Amino acid sequence: MKNTTYGYIRVSTKEQNEDRQYLALHNFPVLNKHIYMDKLSGKDFNRPQYQKLMRKIRPGDTLVIKSIDRLGRNYEEILLQWRIITKEKQVKVVVLDMPLLDTRKTGDGLTDIFVADLVLQILSYVAQTERENIHQRQKEGIVAAKMRGVRFGRPRKPVPEQFWQLKQEWENKKITSREAARQLCIAQDTFLRWVHGK
Repeated sequence: MKNTTYGYIRVSTKEQNEDRQYLALHNFPVLNKHIYMDKLSGKDFNRPQYQKLMRKIRPGDTLVIKSIDRLGRNYEEILLQWRIITKEKQVKVVVLDMPLLDTRKTGDGLTDIFVADLVLQILSYVAQTERENIHQRQKEGIVAAKMRGVRFGRPRKPVPEQFWQLKQEWENKKITSREAARQLCIAQDTFLRWVHGK
């Protein structure tokens, strides 16, 4: 049975433009009927066309993608999928914008797969480190902003004059917090938060 070359395209719903990926796959060449496309985010691999492609590919086939992030954003999951595709399904992978991620047997097939795996591990480490750095920078930015007096979240409702009278009545058990909140046209939680000075 003849081996087939497949292509996979993913565009996030924000991005929408798949033309560059289509053009790159056509130039490889991959036939139109063998190109699968998802318009979904890359957060996981539960994508209909990707799943359909995984059921279709057979040992000896080739899977072509424009760039590694078209597979997904989470490098741990990308590594897992890479192993499933190359080891379990025994399908060759070609990442067009990264020639080192090409597992076709150009000479010593084992070396090609080893080099590609190594590159992917390094990419995974770099991506993970960058994610942690971004998270750390965000945390530091929030702390610095709070020190400058920047408030986060929705602006607080101003406390109406009537609140102080109702608070007194509530403290003297003449009124419930629910009734006080109703009279102020606010949520009961908001009334209690104001009472406790939060």
